[in-house]
Amino acid sequence: MTILKEINGSSAVLKPEGWVDTQNADELKAAIEGLDKSITELTIDMEKLEYISSAGLRLIVAAHKQMNGALTIKNVSIEIMDVFKMTGFDKRLNIK
Repeated sequence: MTILKEINGSSAVLKPEGWVDTQNADELKAAIEGLDKSITELTIDMEKLEYISSAGLRLIVAAHKQMNGALTIKNVSIEIMDVFKMTGFDKRLNIK
């Protein structure tokens, strides 16, 4: 998995590519936890994300809490949106 990071003032965009699963979820966790405390808005752009496991979903929920709800998920594939819907996260998260 590759994670591209863009910082613009107090906003950050993380762009994971490939799969987020138990083998590499720590990479996404490190990218989220490594954000400067001055970041008040986080976007996770899933345009190139092919798969997310329960380990990845836990990280998304943790990021949502860390950002006090200032988390946006965008460019979600149909398959990953199905996972969000099955878990009810589509109602808890800001998904565009």
